[in-house]
Amino acid sequence: MANLKEEKIIGIPRAMSFYGNYPFYFGFFNDLGIKIVLSDVTTKQTMSEGAGLVVTETCLPIKVYVGHILNLIRKGVQNILVPSLQSIDTKIYNCSKIRGLPDLIRNVVKEKFNMIEATLDKSEKNQGLYEFLAECVAPFGITDKKLIKKASKAGWRCYNNFHVMTKSGMPYSKALSYALQGKVVIENNTKEYPISIALVGHGYNIYDERVCMKIVDKLEKMDVKVCTSLQLSSEQLDEGILTLGNEKYWANEDEMTGTAGHYLKDNKIDGIVTVTAFGCGPDSLMIERITRKAKQFGKPLLNLTIDEQTGEAGFVTRLEAFVDMLFRKKRANIVNNINIGEKETPQYTLNTDIIETKS
Repeated sequence: MANLKEEKIIGIPRAMSFYGNYPFYFGFFNDLGIKIVLSDVTTKQTMSEGAGLVVTETCLPIKVYVGHILNLIRKGVQNILVPSLQSIDTKIYNCSKIRGLPDLIRNVVKEKFNMIEATLDKSEKNQGLYEFLAECVAPFGITDKKLIKKASKAGWRCYNNFHVMTKSGMPYSKALSYALQGKVVIENNTKEYPISIALVGHGYNIYDERVCMKIVDKLEKMDVKVCTSLQLSSEQLDEGILTLGNEKYWANEDEMTGTAGHYLKDNKIDGIVTVTAFGCGPDSLMIERITRKAKQFGKPLLNLTIDEQTGEAGFVTRLEAFVDMLFRKKRANIVNNINIGEKETPQYTLNTDIIETKS
């Protein structure tokens, strides 16, 4: 077995919790002199190889995660972080697959590698963040609590910088790039969009461009402004959960019911698009509640379900139809306002090569 203390290299799969936690991991591990190696971006091969090792009923994000583990092993990375994220707060739990991720990987991946299976469980004593971080770096011979605490501050600094930029409206990938460079850049984006859509989904479903088939880019090409959970504060997300008449139970519920609940009340949002993985139990419950509340608020809603077999053509067709409906609805409102003598509002026209509309 390789000597971890000498190598100080850790592999992180570009999947699952990566999309929420990587800015923190980057600041933390780099402060301790541990080099991070990421798996390559998701490809069709990543998905198919991961899917080939698990049962068919396994959700797409887990299949993708398994594929990224294989990718890291093929890159020669032997020390791979596979966290068990049990709960993020007292009685606020992750789904069973995320909680049991190390056991799942151990049973389906037969190649040899050193799994660093740190556990975070804030519902239990002595399993909080610092204990989790200590487990992450103990294999590298780092046990000094002061060093770990100092490194955690570097992690939070990078994490907070990232969220400052996303809350200002900067896209995910751009904010991540600046944060990893130690920069905070606030852009003054004055572009006006005729249509605004709230994109609701977990980070691993909407920021992995292969999994979501570049949905954000597609919507922006349709002249649509895209809003996500990253533009909202924790207080706004908590209020959104209450708007749906719910109490927080799932660890990643902010990204679903919290985001949907907030944007359902926002009159600047013309419609909601949800992206969920087929076979996800928690999401199916949350989508049901979101759908009912959307009807009560009179807000158009499109539910998109993805798996490794999802075809891009049908995916795009549904997006086009939904956006076209929102444009027609807004134009109808403008015409009605003009007819009742209100001040004329400029008519919006689609600026896209994807959707064709009749004048």
